Amino acid sequence: MTKVSPELGSMGSHEVLAVSADVSFASDCFPKYKLGPDNQILEEPKDDNKGPSLKEVVEQETAQLSEQHKRLSVRDLASKFDKNLAAAAKLSNEAKLREVASLEGHVLLKKLRDALESLRGRLSGQNKEDVEKAIAMVEALAVKLTQKEGELIQEKFEVKKLVNFLKQASEDAKKLVSQENSFACAEIESARAVVQRFGEALEEEERNSQTSKKQDVEELLQEVQEARRIKLMHQPSKVMDMEHELRALRLQIREKSIFSFKLQKELTMSKRAEENRSRLYILDGCEALGSNLRVRPCADNAPALCKCSIQWFRISSNGSQRDAISGANSPSYAPEPLDVGRILEAEIIFNGNKDSVATIGSIDPVAGLDSHVETLMRKSNAEFTVTISQMNGQDYQSHSSHTFHVGKTRIKLCRGWITKARDIYSASMQLCGVRSDNSAAAKGLFWQPRKGSSFVLTFESERDRNAAIMLARKYALDCNVLLGGPDDHL
Repeated sequence: MTKVSPELGSMGSHEVLAVSADVSFASDCFPKYKLGPDNQILEEPKDDNKGPSLKEVVEQETAQLSEQHKRLSVRDLASKFDKNLAAAAKLSNEAKLREVASLEGHVLLKKLRDALESLRGRLSGQNKEDVEKAIAMVEALAVKLTQKEGELIQEKFEVKKLVNFLKQASEDAKKLVSQENSFACAEIESARAVVQRFGEALEEEERNSQTSKKQDVEELLQEVQEARRIKLMHQPSKVMDMEHELRALRLQIREKSIFSFKLQKELTMSKRAEENRSRLYILDGCEALGSNLRVRPCADNAPALCKCSIQWFRISSNGSQRDAISGANSPSYAPEPLDVGRILEAEIIFNGNKDSVATIGSIDPVAGLDSHVETLMRKSNAEFTVTISQMNGQDYQSHSSHTFHVGKTRIKLCRGWITKARDIYSASMQLCGVRSDNSAAAKGLFWQPRKGSSFVLTFESERDRNAAIMLARKYALDCNVLLGGPDDHL
């Protein structure tokens, strides 16, 4: 260590140039040097346990890539090149940092040399020699730093060259990858085309096999028909005789069934006539749709019907269910489509006694009515000509013609452009045959579109009245509505 002489005490009034505070050092301590011959600075060797430098690692990786180029895939090669390119970029950044540190070292040495020069002018003797040695050491350090800068420039040039080489190699690898990708796509497309051709060939073969099967079945049917024809040609008279016999048997069975039905009906009527001898009342009228049934007394001691209370009932064909027909309290009743297939019974109560009359069998339908209703259903709207007999329970004086429209979703009553009433199918709507004592009851219809209004309509014929009822009930059923009369059990 340099000794401080007493002469330094005279420097208290002179300022020493300070080192700039904006200088950054590469390490926390000043490097250790020693002077060699001719005042040359010899740097002490440093123990570096950090392993090989980044440049050596990049060179080693490049050599390994060159050796493994033939056995690596294109994708792996491109990945290796990208990694080395990143390493080269990192090396370039480190070279830039070293260049900045070198520039800072020049600034530091220059300031240090200026400070020593100013100090040498104020010292003498041994201290001045020590300062001169320090100045020589600083100059040697500047020369050493200049040499290091030259080596750094050379290293930077080599790094740039390596970076360019790796960039070119990476671009070549990417080109190879894209080329291999295009080759793979072409092979995939060709494989798809082959699979599609195989599929079309299989479908064609399947169609041909199905066609051949159909042809075989048709040929077999033709052969069977031909065999039957040949067989019939050999025995034509026998086949014709059998056909005539079958026709005759069918006619006989039909005639016998009709005759049996007539006999059963006559037998039932004879039994009923015997029973009627002891009865007070009997039932007149055709037991079919479109007729008018009427209760009449058959004995001299039978009370007058005007003094009796009457209630009509609808009974199932097997007799298991007996429902009262609401509003049917008069001696006459006209069956409606809901009564087809059921037995009608009239119960007469007089002077505390009870008597009843019923139809012999169930009510028969009208021939051709179902087909007529099917024809009307093909239209969007069916129209019937009617006259209003009653409205809201009161007799209607005008007998002018009106049109009764039965549609798929609603019913409408109008006269020309004037609409009397209309309503959609709903649970509150009622529609049935007239149940009052009326000479034209078989043509009458009761309709209540909504609560508070009701109509009794008279049609031109019994067929129109029954067709309108059946048509309206079918359309209402399509709208999930059961259409009937008051208190009907549907």
